Amino acid sequence: MRKILLTSAATACLALTACGPGGGSDHRPSTAASTPSGSSSSGSATPGPGAGGGQSALEFGVPARTVGAKLVGILEITPTSVVHVGRANGTASRFGTFVVVTTKDASLTANAADEEPANGTKGGWRWIAANGQSVAENNGSASRVSVTGYEGAGRIEPGTSQPRSEVFDLTPEQAGPGATLVYTDATGSENRWKVPAADSGPEAADVKRRLAS
Repeated sequence: MRKILLTSAATACLALTACGPGGGSDHRPSTAASTPSGSSSSGSATPGPGAGGGQSALEFGVPARTVGAKLVGILEITPTSVVHVGRANGTASRFGTFVVVTTKDASLTANAADEEPANGTKGGWRWIAANGQSVAENNGSASRVSVTGYEGAGRIEPGTSQPRSEVFDLTPEQAGPGATLVYTDATGSENRWKVPAADSGPEAADVKRRLAS
């Protein structure tokens, strides 16, 4: 009787794939590691909410957190003003309109952080027109334009911020309503903001005055 019971148990175990190690192909444990959503002490922490590809565009002026260049530190980037001009610093726009966007960049961790520089079509700032055309900053004659007082560059020390500016040389159609401002960080994640169609923001008048000088 004991022999019959052992034989039956063995047969049942063979019929159930979960009895052996690695069995049960429909119930494999997940191997995906969880990703931290940010840390105040790690210079290479993954950015928290407000960063990542596929997110909907934020309203202009809403801050977003993003990882710093070379995965060092966390930045909080806030677009503050936008200005449209045909000439700036005595230079005429090649395509019709310079669009200047000012931002406030703050370093949030114990590590100094910087923006990711433009690298072909990846990294840095882009302007996406309503028709989907993508334009990298400093295109056309934009590289000849600078805004005194908004030319922050280099690593931002912990607990401090810098005023910065991004300049695009655009056709009137590209600069028109429905455009989106995009920043891509070191991980390839994007932050997007809806851009006002007209001059807007607390620094707009000051920026126009400085561009005219």
